[in-house]
Amino acid sequence: MKDYKELLTQFIANALAEDLGSGDHTSLSTIPANKKGAAKLIIKDKGVLAGVDVALAIFKQVDADLLVHVLLHDGAKVEYGDIALTVEGNISSILIAERLVLNTMQRMSGIASTTARIVAKLKDTNSRVLDTRKTTPNLRFLEKQAVVIGGGVNHRIGLYDMILIKDNHVDYAGGIKNALLAAKAYITDKKLTLEIEIEVRTISELEEVIEAGGADRILLDNFSFVNLKSAVNLISGRFPTEASGGISEENVLEYAQCGVDYISMGALTHSVKSLDMSLKAINQDIN
Repeated sequence: MKDYKELLTQFIANALAEDLGSGDHTSLSTIPANKKGAAKLIIKDKGVLAGVDVALAIFKQVDADLLVHVLLHDGAKVEYGDIALTVEGNISSILIAERLVLNTMQRMSGIASTTARIVAKLKDTNSRVLDTRKTTPNLRFLEKQAVVIGGGVNHRIGLYDMILIKDNHVDYAGGIKNALLAAKAYITDKKLTLEIEIEVRTISELEEVIEAGGADRILLDNFSFVNLKSAVNLISGRFPTEASGGISEENVLEYAQCGVDYISMGALTHSVKSLDMSLKAINQDIN
């Protein structure tokens, strides 16, 4: 993966180009070019704040002369009416940055808030919550950062940093044992240090994986609670375990109580509600 700073710079540039086009004609037509002012970012919901550092990078990339005062940092618990930051400087620059700052922080804070609620539910268990690749294209690095801010754990970043043998791989490979042996041979041949995780759909497939050996983690997909407990007992600590499929904020604790080490949830990133916030002008003249 590219360096984080490079990814962020590219993301901001692309997002600004999408929004700005030939220019902010509303601001250009209504506000004197050199007029200065200030604004405050107001939280309008309860949750966990994320994306403050990204907002700082956005303001800087739009206009390095903007002065930002951070009042609440990433990971802070926030309530309605809290002020996360203030910004001072050229008003046109503030307005160009406004929507990108809000869109990014609202999305990241929604993910962090959802993750934090789930982490709280699992506090008395040994299970940890993982994200997935069910992310917004080109925003994965920020969405996964938000999961960590909320107390969750990142799964693989992409297709390149882990071998994850899923149902389609198994079916195309002609069976779960074939897929696992082929992956092990590939790692040896390419001299790679990647971990192998393999998805099983039945107790029978699980028994094949245990017999074959060589997996670093077993993913138990769409198991009922009864079968999940049976699978964890059968594995008996020989492999780290992960549950996935149909897991929500409402039932996540039941999955954890089956004894799995990890619970992966696409819902962390693909269907969260953004945390409401707004950027409002401060009534003062800084000319």
